[in-house]
Amino acid sequence: MSSDYSRSKGLSSALCYVDPRAAFRFLEEAFGFEPLFIILDENDQIAHSEMTYGDSVVMVGSEWSENHASPKNTGGKNTQTVHVQLEAGEDIDAHCEHARKAGAEIIAECDTQFYGDRTYRARDPEGHIWTFGVTVEAKTADEWDAAAGGGLRTVTSL
Repeated sequence: MSSDYSRSKGLSSALCYVDPRAAFRFLEEAFGFEPLFIILDENDQIAHSEMTYGDSVVMVGSEWSENHASPKNTGGKNTQTVHVQLEAGEDIDAHCEHARKAGAEIIAECDTQFYGDRTYRARDPEGHIWTFGVTVEAKTADEWDAAAGGGLRTVTSL
């Protein structure tokens, strides 16, 4: 990490793991995330780390307080899932197979959604759920609504 690292305006997810070191290696191998930096504590354990995917950042750390837990310690319950958008033209089926071979549990196979994205869903070794998608057919909101078969309506405010 360079000494001039700073964050730009935006969102990132911070995920807690029982074994953040193993999670860091898994996310790199299975999903193609790239290391940005790692902060080690006095016992050489990960205190905080960040990985990039495109212009996005995911933070990987430990269960650092009683309010931060891995799904591994909550009976597999997730309070959030992370969506990762692949670049147009990327082969999501190959991405899914790579993740499967690296140990991800594929809980929803690749499928093209009514809104024009092809997606799959995976669970990492500690139970975090990740959705990956790539746009295969750009559609307007009206086309989404029509493709959904009724019952859904896209609006921009409530």
